[in-house]
Amino acid sequence: MTGIDRAMLLEQARLDRQAIPQFDPGIDIDEAYRVQTRLVEQRLAGGDRVIGMKMGFTSRAKMVQMGVSDMIWGRLTRDMQVDDGDRVDVSRFIHPRAEPEIAFLLRKPLAGRVTAIEALDAVAAVAPAIEIIDSRFRSFRFSLTDVVADNCSSAAFVIGPWAPPSLDLSNLGMIFSVDGRPSHCASSAALLGHPARSLVAAARLVESHGALGGELAAGSVVLAGAATAAVALVPGQDISLEVERLGMVSFSVGGGA
Repeated sequence: MTGIDRAMLLEQARLDRQAIPQFDPGIDIDEAYRVQTRLVEQRLAGGDRVIGMKMGFTSRAKMVQMGVSDMIWGRLTRDMQVDDGDRVDVSRFIHPRAEPEIAFLLRKPLAGRVTAIEALDAVAAVAPAIEIIDSRFRSFRFSLTDVVADNCSSAAFVIGPWAPPSLDLSNLGMIFSVDGRPSHCASSAALLGHPARSLVAAARLVESHGALGGELAAGSVVLAGAATAAVALVPGQDISLEVERLGMVSFSVGGGA
């Protein structure tokens, strides 16, 4: 199966809301990212546009679980963004789940090997965010190269109010709630010890893979990674994330036909 074939299967699975079997083994991580590129190019051909990237495997425990030593990343597109407080219909997805995140908005380009101080200097604002993930593979089971090819299970995201980047992000309390009741509690330190380290990795990875023009452009959104385990979405839920000193972001779950 060619890379184009894999990309077409993944995109059709998304459009049809029908999960597909895992791919046969045989491609390496570089080829998986090439499949991801072809996958996203199909969406761009339909009028969508890339507005940033999301980071994955941003906890040491997840890296160990998946047998990897580095993070993974996927593209965020404009059509994936959901307004804060809006309703999200689960019929858009196959088996959606939500994860609590912290989002960065860049004020200037960022690429290559940078320090945490340099990365934060490129930030215009920071916000609480929730990512909706939705693997196109059956039973939400996949290999490392499967998930990378599948744009790291990206499906949608919601960003709360933007705050000044001068806030200390090292140890902010995060409460992820379903129907007003806490489901998971965490700290921003769950993201590699500090969310800025995820941004540092994003700059390095986007340049090394030659994607997005080799840099994160000014105006890009970067999701720093999940701070807790994901929550499965079902109709009728109200999902919210409150981050200490950053505020709250939320959406409701609908179940249209």
